[in-house]
Amino acid sequence: MVWCLPVQRWCGLEPLCRLTMELRWYWQKEKREPYVKFMEANYPPGFSYEDFGPLFTAEFFDPNQWADILKASGAKYVVLTSKHHEGFTLWGSKYSWNWNAVDVGPKRDLVAELATSVRNRTDLHFGLYHSLFEWFNRLFLEDATNAFKTRKFPTSKSLPELYEIVTKYQPEIIWSDGDGNAPDTYWNSTGFLAWLYNDSPVRDTVVTNDRWGVGSICTHGGFYTCSDRYNPGHLLPHKWENCMTIDRSSWGYRRDARLGDYLAIEDLVKQLAETVSCGGNFLMNIGPTHDGRIAVVFEERLRQVGAWLKVNGEAIYGTKPWRAQNDTVTPGVWYTFSPKEGKVNAIFLNWPGSGTLELGEPQAKLGETQVKLAGYKELLKWVALGEKGMIIALPQLTPQQLPCQWGWTLQLTDVN
Repeated sequence: MVWCLPVQRWCGLEPLCRLTMELRWYWQKEKREPYVKFMEANYPPGFSYEDFGPLFTAEFFDPNQWADILKASGAKYVVLTSKHHEGFTLWGSKYSWNWNAVDVGPKRDLVAELATSVRNRTDLHFGLYHSLFEWFNRLFLEDATNAFKTRKFPTSKSLPELYEIVTKYQPEIIWSDGDGNAPDTYWNSTGFLAWLYNDSPVRDTVVTNDRWGVGSICTHGGFYTCSDRYNPGHLLPHKWENCMTIDRSSWGYRRDARLGDYLAIEDLVKQLAETVSCGGNFLMNIGPTHDGRIAVVFEERLRQVGAWLKVNGEAIYGTKPWRAQNDTVTPGVWYTFSPKEGKVNAIFLNWPGSGTLELGEPQAKLGETQVKLAGYKELLKWVALGEKGMIIALPQLTPQQLPCQWGWTLQLTDVN
């Protein structure tokens, strides 16, 4: 969940959040013409990036409403961006004086408010994203000039912030990002992680990702992220996460976005099924507005996913990858395995017009194998296709009688 400083007006050149997070780089560092012209046309002479701070108001931020929406989505954890590469913290960090949400703009500790609401109103695990580096911090730039042989920035700001958010908010997920092309030795990542897992107040519950310095991504970490919007489509030997966005182009809110820019619920269900089948977690990003709202289109998608999970959750929660991730005969079928029930779940994304679904992977046992459609009471009839494969007769239902939309789950017991 990426929450950015606002830009008051926008001409549709780049995603709004991308502009606010990368503006200083494109506008002040690279001096790209569209950004320079935009600022000259819409802001007075002498307007600086820091002047956006007071415009970030969050006056409509209701953490209880956010928590209720998150709960309705069926999510099991939430990750809030506590600080991105521009250095603005959503809590009153004593290491980010006058560049945080308590001193400037909202004048509120947004991290504390959301953490309290999530923990009081839901069973979600609360996590925090934190950027190691900052684009224009003079200490970081000085360290970079010295080939990171000096460590003024991590010792005075970045690492103290990490210790601060862990001690103060006790997140169960630390989602690190932004190594700034510096090695883990510069960040002292191993030192921090040793404290986190041995001496911190969350040592028994915390989980971390893989972005702790150059070369660590997709190599070291509790779970791998590998790249943004990573979805390999095959089983990985290590736990991983598909961190993606509902907005196809942006991690934040865009006021000029059109409906086609957002993933449809069918797209989200497809990505969810693919990700879980291949052993991954699904981190679905939304971008709140500068005044503190979760836009209606994001709320709708979250609630739609939650409605789908109410019917098909057994095929997602607590499952493990099966021996086959997707079907070799029928496209759009993804498998998971429920170890407690001993069920193979076949999630299919297209309801066949023929009324039958052929599965090429399961090895059914005559007189033993049972097939159910999640959300439908009656057992389904099926026919084996030799030693491997089966044809399943789906119930004849009207669209109103279907147990759900956008994707369905067949639960198979006693199959190999």
